[in-house]
Amino acid sequence: MARNTPEIPNASMADIAFLLLTFFLVTTTMPNNSGLSIALPPPPEAKPPEDIKIQERNMFKIQVNSSDAMLIEGVPREDVSNLKEEIKTFILNNGRDPASSDNPEKAIVSFKTDRGTSHKKFIEILDIIQGAYYDIYAEQAGVSNEEFRKAASDLSIAENKVIYDKGRAGIPLNISIADPTKVGGN
Repeated sequence: MARNTPEIPNASMADIAFLLLTFFLVTTTMPNNSGLSIALPPPPEAKPPEDIKIQERNMFKIQVNSSDAMLIEGVPREDVSNLKEEIKTFILNNGRDPASSDNPEKAIVSFKTDRGTSHKKFIEILDIIQGAYYDIYAEQAGVSNEEFRKAASDLSIAENKVIYDKGRAGIPLNISIADPTKVGGN
């Protein structure tokens, strides 16, 4: 007498696989990376802004070429250890030094790179620029830089909004990130 081997019914296997797939798609959460918080230019179809005359003294210029060599205010530099303090002094000049900004509202930090500039150098300099502004905001709000950044990350809390508004009062985040030029400055 021959024995029959038991078979597993596979008619509903596709249904089970589909249900499992649906379950994992619904229950899986994807991380939401916020990326860089930079204001993007308006879409091309938007009305172009009027030409605004900016005095040269209200611009703090930082340029980085394709070899990651820097020009800060037209002077070649390798060391960025003092850059944050220089930016803060420029922004808060209030017309004291005639070669520097008129006031924080008119002060603009201009950052320009070549297409060959490394990602690491770009982020390093951008962090220094934003750090200078956040130091100013934190000092104006009477809190530490870390506390100000924490408050700025969640403005739905009334206390955070008060700290944020107090810190930002009269000092806009004026960072101009120019379109990169081709390698070699062409």
